[in-house]
Amino acid sequence: MSYQVLARKWRPRTFHELVGQAHVQRALVNALDQGRLHHAYLFTGTRGVGKTTLARILAKCLNCTANGRGDEGITSTPCGQCDSCIAIDEGRFVDLIEVDAASRTKVEDTRELLDNVQYAPTQGRYKVYLIDEVHMLSTSSFNALLKTLEEPPPHVKFLLATTDPQKLPATVLSRCLQFTLKHMPPERVVEHLTYVLGEEGVAFDESALWLLGKAAEGSMRDAMSLTDQAIAFGQGTVRHVDVAAMLGTLDHRHILALVSALADVDVQQLLAEVAQLAEQGPDFAAVLDELSAILHRLAVAQMVPDAVDNSHGDREAILQLASRFTAEDIQLYYQIGLQGRGDMAHAPDLRSALEMTLLRMLAFRPQGVPKPPRTPLPLRAEPTGSGGSQSVGQGAAPASTAAKPPAAASVSNYVQPAPETSAASAVSSLPDATLPGAGHQPKADIDHIDTPQAELEKKHGQQPASDARVEGEDPGESPDIHMGSTGYKTDDNEAAAADSPMPPPWSLDEVEQAEAHESGQAEAPSPSVRKAPASETVLASAPVSTSESEAVPAPEQTAPIADVGNEVLDHAKWLLCFDSLGLGGLTRSLAANCLLESDDGNTLMLRLDPSQAAMQADVHKTRIERALSEQGLPRRVEFMVAELSTDSETPRQREERLNQEQHAQAVDLLNHDPNIQKLQQAFGATLIESTVKPAAAKR
Repeated sequence: MSYQVLARKWRPRTFHELVGQAHVQRALVNALDQGRLHHAYLFTGTRGVGKTTLARILAKCLNCTANGRGDEGITSTPCGQCDSCIAIDEGRFVDLIEVDAASRTKVEDTRELLDNVQYAPTQGRYKVYLIDEVHMLSTSSFNALLKTLEEPPPHVKFLLATTDPQKLPATVLSRCLQFTLKHMPPERVVEHLTYVLGEEGVAFDESALWLLGKAAEGSMRDAMSLTDQAIAFGQGTVRHVDVAAMLGTLDHRHILALVSALADVDVQQLLAEVAQLAEQGPDFAAVLDELSAILHRLAVAQMVPDAVDNSHGDREAILQLASRFTAEDIQLYYQIGLQGRGDMAHAPDLRSALEMTLLRMLAFRPQGVPKPPRTPLPLRAEPTGSGGSQSVGQGAAPASTAAKPPAAASVSNYVQPAPETSAASAVSSLPDATLPGAGHQPKADIDHIDTPQAELEKKHGQQPASDARVEGEDPGESPDIHMGSTGYKTDDNEAAAADSPMPPPWSLDEVEQAEAHESGQAEAPSPSVRKAPASETVLASAPVSTSESEAVPAPEQTAPIADVGNEVLDHAKWLLCFDSLGLGGLTRSLAANCLLESDDGNTLMLRLDPSQAAMQADVHKTRIERALSEQGLPRRVEFMVAELSTDSETPRQREERLNQEQHAQAVDLLNHDPNIQKLQQAFGATLIESTVKPAAAKR
């Protein structure tokens, strides 16, 4: 017995065996069961999705005699065993006239066909005209068909099929009941091939079926034909390696490896993957197209994970990769990929064009560095005074501080929950307590508590850059504190300052009112907030309550740049004066990744992390030198690219550490705050720790 190809052997015989066209199946089955039959049906769709198959199944339903030869015998489930069903399956049913419109386009052929319409069916219940590729008919043929198509004899049904319905005249479309068949998604193709190969007893790899499903491009017939070819190529099995070699297509796993290297910002691995691709002689333009398609899927995965398709059997891998990118990186890479695709026509060769496009993605990623930092620094265009931490504590400063600018306690370096999301924001709605001596005037709008850097900026006529807005709470349970001036932390009181308490941010509302009552001017700079010893002069007009149990120890204090003077800098002084330089943008990012190697009073040598070497530029050196000169430290800046010592920390690492410490302290404060605990007990509130942000970040 001769071999029958899979596409014909597994052609559906009934509606229930049909794959992937549920919308058409439902309409036809209901019409057959209810006896609401149209005289002309038009099936449209790409090749291999079931147009002719549907027409033949419908012809069997109309002519099946299992339930009788009258109209009551019409059924949506043909038996497949009566003479009519068997004859239709074997292609020898007299009353099923199949016409290939592609080869019979002339009007004479159509007239010959229509001459026999008037005669009754010979064997079946209906005479069925199945016209395939009907869009190939000439205009005269369509005109000759119109009258009969509109009012055919009661024993005639027209079944038209086409892959290009746009070419059909509107007069034909209006006379037919049109059904548009869908493309077969790879998931449906793989599912059907799994069933067919299981029934055939053929061993296969699931990944190989995904390659076949993708190569079929929505056509089930193409998928079945390719499966036949793959079985022959693999000597009775369907394996991934064999199918990839047979199709000559790009292995999707190589593209995923390229994306993974982009996620790791690993240039060496990226070029190695391109080299492996080059050994297979691929179309590098197709590689870039596939890469752009994956970036699109990654963007979808980040926004709507449930919408990610499984067209390559890689849905889980896509979701995993999406978590390794930022949304900005994906959008940037996609745009660069599209531009690189257009530039390939002008490149000396396609491989170099692909490599340059991949390198461009990394070179122009945010911050412009080839390797992502552990915690990206905020790129600030203006100098800010919140870079260091100021100490506010019980340690008494020397009484004579006239030679030094007065230090102020800054709450901008401490963190407080974002008011729109944190449960602690409910505290701000509590009624404000009336302070002694301040009940007759409105609450002072004092939003700035100056840091030493802010004092220095005022000295030079600049506007302080660090603002901190605080919210009030009921101070009824808190002991008194006093407002007073203090000097900078010295070596003698450094240990005491590290343990000094700091009132929580929301309890400083009373402090602001006391300051406003004392000064009488909203623009006056705020003195530092601390618990003064009994021997120190009290400047406030009235005591202000706060909770001593809610104190936050200041993690570290930054010495003012004025104390450095023209001395030779060491790394400790470099860390202390870094934020006072007022650097911003890429210049700040570059300097923040440097350790101070040496300083002889004329040349400042900075050791730069090798991963940041690509950022070196004369413009950055000039900006750093100008910033140092403005602070009374004229230096010529040089960079030395070398591995950083693990014993010292860069300004970036120091800022990261301080932020983590401050965040942990603020979260702990909020967890122990009695008002927060009341909210949690009364309403089941939960503190979302990720919403606790530095106060300076609210600006």
